[in-house]
Amino acid sequence: MDIASILGLILCASLVIFGIVFGQDFSVISNFFDFSSVLITFGGALCCVMIMSPSLKGYFKYLKSFTLILKVQVTNEEETIRQIISLSNIARKEGLLALEEAANNIDDDFLKKGVLLIVDGTDPELVRSILETELNCIEDRHSNVVGFWDSLAAMGPAWGMIGTLIGLINMLQKMEDAKAIGPAMAVALITTFYGSVLANWICIPVSTKLKAKNASEVMVKELMVEGLLSIQAGENPRVIEEKLKSFLSPARREAFNEESGENVG
Repeated sequence: MDIASILGLILCASLVIFGIVFGQDFSVISNFFDFSSVLITFGGALCCVMIMSPSLKGYFKYLKSFTLILKVQVTNEEETIRQIISLSNIARKEGLLALEEAANNIDDDFLKKGVLLIVDGTDPELVRSILETELNCIEDRHSNVVGFWDSLAAMGPAWGMIGTLIGLINMLQKMEDAKAIGPAMAVALITTFYGSVLANWICIPVSTKLKAKNASEVMVKELMVEGLLSIQAGENPRVIEEKLKSFLSPARREAFNEESGENVG
């Protein structure tokens, strides 16, 4: 489980509740619940993004993507570099055809597909084209999911404002009762509160997290593409390693060098 995501969600909710009840009786929390406001804000926002979704099945699939931020993404650039260097050593010593047997031990489908394309003697430009097309398709699928949460983040405050306007209209219809104005105004503002919470506590953090996960996955796959094409071109494993280390930050590059037993000047 991704502790950062879980802890962040819990702490955000806890701090808001603490801010509400600080210096007051805990029963004040009931002032922040109104069923009709929940229906207008959350129901309206969710129904709007349902309209935007390509299908009902896709809508529920996008909603389910919330669970992705709770899972730790397993992407290890350093381990991928080592795996590619190992493949390059095999290809250099035994030839490209020897990679077919090595491909059986590769778990990543993208990398395995690229290795088999090389073994089949596919033209390097065609290998790049095939792998980049698949990579673009992966990014498109991810962007659709991110777009869903971005849309929901926009709809939350919008429907919160609609709820506030509804509450204000109802309040103005009963202006003769001065005692009812305060409670009615409070209820009207609750929908704006709900909309802001939906956008800033759930949707925007989920969208940002998914974008980060997508960027990490895409970078690893771009690393694989460059490594595979370098192997196919017959480049020296040492040269391939130096090329692939460019994908790492300076700190991670230094740590990688130390783990590899190299002396960094």
